[in-house]
Amino acid sequence: MADIQEGGKGRGRAKNVELNLVPFIDLMSVLITFLLITAVWTQVSMIQIGSSLYGKKSDSQPNPEPPPMANIVLKVDVKSAGYVLTAGTQMISLPVLAGGEYDDAGLVAQLQRVKQLYPEKVDAVVAVEDPLPYNQLIKAMDNLLVSGFSAISVATGGPN
Repeated sequence: MADIQEGGKGRGRAKNVELNLVPFIDLMSVLITFLLITAVWTQVSMIQIGSSLYGKKSDSQPNPEPPPMANIVLKVDVKSAGYVLTAGTQMISLPVLAGGEYDDAGLVAQLQRVKQLYPEKVDAVVAVEDPLPYNQLIKAMDNLLVSGFSAISVATGGPN
């Protein structure tokens, strides 16, 4: 507890003041702990997107040539209604099957057809709606890998 002692009745006398710093130290230790814990969680939720599609640029290596057909966009949108495959200007819709399962076999077949049209193409983008489970993103990425697209980027799908 704080303690204030006054010397005497005179005006010029000094006062002894003793402050209890224990509550302040307790508060600071709790705040520092909270800061450290939240700093870890902000790092877990980040995805590094600073590199380009073809890797990070370095001064020692010459710029790599982009693969042929790199200008054709291949995107798989995972929506609550099913998959939407976009290859260039063509859009292919694969609705959810009767049992509520996504048409993974149909997606693989369409992706293999695109791979036959553009055999040099290795990059693709996957976008998933926010309310869908993480498992659907993994299934879409697995379908792309099975079909021969190894450079997969993840984008936000938005609310639609």
